[in-house]
Amino acid sequence: MVVMILENVPTGLRGELTRWMLEPRAGTFVGTLSARVRDLLWHKVCSGSETGGCTLIYSSNTEQGFRIRVWGHTRRTIADFDGL
Repeated sequence: MVVMILENVPTGLRGELTRWMLEPRAGTFVGTLSARVRDLLWHKVCSGSETGGCTLIYSSNTEQGFRIRVWGHTRRTIADFDGL
């Protein structure tokens, strides 16, 4: 499972993501992608986001079962408190 949240990005970029993922809410994309396609889309989103921000959440073999990547200026920040 892959979730991408885009904030203040060009409309064309959002439209391009709808080819690969569903957009249940404006700027929120959900889909099942291979790791290769996920990484290629992430690179495309980061390079095309201009002054916006992007968050990627995807399934992984960790304690929580997922990983998070953030690019650009987002409303929320991710803090890692490893070892608490």
